Amino acid sequence: MITQNDIARLAGADVYDTDGDKVGSVGEVYLDAQGGDPKWVTVRTGLFGTKETFVPLQAASYSGDRITVSYPKGKIKDAPRIDADGAVSPAEEVELYTYYGLRDSGNAEGRHAAGYDDSYHDSTGDSGSMTRSEEKLVADTRTEEVGKARLRKYVVTEQQSVSVPVAREEVRLEREPITDANAGDAYDGPEITEAEHEVTLRAERPVVNTEAVPVERVRLGTETVRDEETVSGQVRKEQIEFDGDKGRDRR
Repeated sequence: MITQNDIARLAGADVYDTDGDKVGSVGEVYLDAQGGDPKWVTVRTGLFGTKETFVPLQAASYSGDRITVSYPKGKIKDAPRIDADGAVSPAEEVELYTYYGLRDSGNAEGRHAAGYDDSYHDSTGDSGSMTRSEEKLVADTRTEEVGKARLRKYVVTEQQSVSVPVAREEVRLEREPITDANAGDAYDGPEITEAEHEVTLRAERPVVNTEAVPVERVRLGTETVRDEETVSGQVRKEQIEFDGDKGRDRR
């Protein structure tokens, strides 16, 4: 439960929903006009905290520097748009109660107890003090399409040369003397005659064909590269100025 003791620490605290997702940061704190306990906060959401949404602190808890509320992020971001510029009107109060499903007695006392007049807005429960708040930059990221990549296969023709071993037959004239071993063949036939003998020569010739063979597989993949970019924006902060008989101070 969040009480008056936590008020000074609520301004600027991070707000998380029921699923543990960050919703934004606290902008304004609204107090119970009777008891002085924190009842509502406005949460800055969107890029640079440009939107401010009311969320009740009922069943909320505070730990470290974060507030965990009992509503999901989508519910909070879709809440009625009410300007956090001071008091909340009874009609606006009823609208918020209805949206978040909270009970409202419907009489003046109930509206005042949950309402936030100027004397209690931004108060610490003590009429002699006030809370000073300031904005801080809250940067987030979104994923968007920045380009496309595709694989395309096409055919090119290139000249290649390979060495192929080949063989061929050549004519060789062989002479042998007449011996007892070949004398029979030598003296067979007429003594003087004309004759002709033919030998067929053969040679290998290179033949070129092609065949398709797989050489590699190529696929598209993605990898995440982490980098840092600097963003800037304007923030507002409250200044508290003191004027009195005993001195002057400004914070």
